[in-house]
This record gives sequence, C-alpha cells and structure tokens, in this order.
Amino acid sequence: MNIFCKFTQNINDVQNLVQLNLPTYNYQVKRTADGDKIFDCLRYKFVALTPEEWVRQHFTSFLIKHKGYPATLMANEISLSLNGTSRRCDTVVYDRTGMPLVIIEYKANTVEITQKVFDQIVRYNMVLKAQYLIVSNGMKHYCCRIDYDNHTYHFLKEIPPYESL
Repeated sequence: MNIFCKFTQNINDVQNLVQLNLPTYNYQVKRTADGDKIFDCLRYKFVALTPEEWVRQHFTSFLIKHKGYPATLMANEISLSLNGTSRRCDTVVYDRTGMPLVIIEYKANTVEITQKVFDQIVRYNMVLKAQYLIVSNGMKHYCCRIDYDNHTYHFLKEIPPYESL
C-alpha cells in the first residue's frame, strides 16, 4: 500500500536529506515499496528521491518561483547524442523560440563541484549550444555565460532572472 506524505519542513524523515542553500518549497513525497519518490512538476510524475533529485527539485522550484523561469520552457532529463553515445542533460531551459538557452547540471550536496563537472556540462553544450551553463550541488551554484562571438565565457555573480537572459 502506498502512503502519500506531504513534507514541508521535516526532511529528516526522508532519506536523511539535508537543508539546501535554496529556498524551501512545498514538495510532495510518497513512500512506495520501491523507495521514496518526489513529485517532479516538469515531468508530471513521481521519480526516485535521490540526493541529486532532491537538489534538482529544489533548484527548478527556485528558478520558477524566484527567478521567473517559465515551467513550460523547462525540461528535465533531456536525451542527447554525443559522439554516438546517448547522454542525458539534467535540465534544459529553452528560449521562447524553443532553442536551448540554459543547461543545468546537478550533483548531490555531498559532491564537490570540480573541473570534471564543468567538463561534463561543456560536452553537453557542444550539442545544445546554450548561452548559459549552471552547475549546482544545492549548496554552491555556478553560472557562466558563453560568448560565442568572442569565444569566451564569464562567470556571473548570481543566477539571472529569466527575462534578463
């Protein structure tokens, strides 16, 4: 029998997950025979509640509620082919014409953000050619803007609102 639970503050009951450096939100978690699941508002379904998924759900909520990113222009777990290998982008944000604008890579809060993580998202961007790359482990967040005309990039001090992208 599935038990549906709604948690807002007491995250200690769910897989020892921690408070992230992101605003809290009213997430929905359910306990099943297959483990805890969290509702993904972009995929419209419950997905396995892993530490990385915990970060993804908080970060997408942050973008939607605090930075004005339209949920209708965001997608989780986007498949792409890179050098003949199937890969999956954590989140892609599209512009209003349907072109990739932002790629986001998530890691669990215990995973350090290293050059290897940036290398991973840059490889995805070789296919998608987004203007912004974001990496987050829920505690630290990095955003850089790619300048294709000058073949440069620069890190931003904060995640920009959607309308200023």
